[in-house]
Amino acid sequence: MNDVSSTRSPAAAGVAVVTGGSAGLGRAIVRELAALGYDVAVLARNSDGLRGAAREVELAGRRGLAVPVDVADAQAVDGAADRVERELGPVDVWVNNAMTSVFATFLDVEPAEFERATRVTYLGFVNGTRAALRRMVPRDRGHVVQIGSSLAFRGIPLQSAYCGAKHAMVGFTESVQAELDHTGSAVQMSMVHMPALNTPQFGWVRSRLPKHPQPVPPIFQPEVGARAVAYVVRHPRRRTAVTWRTSAIAIGNMLVPRVFDRIVADSGFQGQQTDQHLPVYGDNLDEPVPQDIGAHGSFGQKARPRSPGTWANLRIGRMLGAVAGLAGSAVTTATGRTRELLGPR
Repeated sequence: MNDVSSTRSPAAAGVAVVTGGSAGLGRAIVRELAALGYDVAVLARNSDGLRGAAREVELAGRRGLAVPVDVADAQAVDGAADRVERELGPVDVWVNNAMTSVFATFLDVEPAEFERATRVTYLGFVNGTRAALRRMVPRDRGHVVQIGSSLAFRGIPLQSAYCGAKHAMVGFTESVQAELDHTGSAVQMSMVHMPALNTPQFGWVRSRLPKHPQPVPPIFQPEVGARAVAYVVRHPRRRTAVTWRTSAIAIGNMLVPRVFDRIVADSGFQGQQTDQHLPVYGDNLDEPVPQDIGAHGSFGQKARPRSPGTWANLRIGRMLGAVAGLAGSAVTTATGRTRELLGPR
């Protein structure tokens, strides 16, 4: 797995990097990109899951590379990028996905815990973006994909560190995108905002809740989010909301924020906890969970495997753009012919 040729595989779609790719949504994204034909470098802290993700890339017929790294360490992330380009080739796609958090009220979260969650979930994106752009901007090509959340638009109780990090990621990404636009760079940046997903995070995020944490319904399988990321990789767009729920939260919180204040205050505590006795894999805030858990969590019976609304959202924009382009071309052609008929004034 580590003895990888320095030249790109025949017919490879390109080289992709996925941070936090050892489990959950990141693991599902790794699988989707390998299925698209990408050689994939998986960046995460050392674990069986990290190595398992890279093996799955190889089983899909692509080159997989497991790179142990803590994304909170900027220098280590830059070194990881060097290794990826040395062993797989120039990075075409970089997906920032790594996260961690603490389920607790704000005053029950220790300062060091809050800082750790912020360093991984926010600064991990900053570090990954810097490493990617340092290599992509001089080449004037590449695509950075930021994995966002509905909680980037609406904070909820018991997740102050995570919500703060996702809000910060949006502002950071828009700022960097504006800089790229100013210079006319061809490097793409995208944000793909996720709904509640059935991932293992609810069995390994540090929790001080009286009951087991759960995603707020409706819940979707991680493949719903991963397929959206794969589509955006092929058809870059700056902002994508996965599922109608994510769009509704963003729009609703903008239009009627006080209503959302009341909703999350009334339902946000019980809605994030369950009476079910579910697996606890460990506490991954400071150390990785060693075993390979895969992409799915414990809520498969409640999770929806598809999102027709997301399918339509991703494609309608392209169809409208194509229609507008055809209409513009027709108008231009018609105008030119009219001028020819009229002749010079």
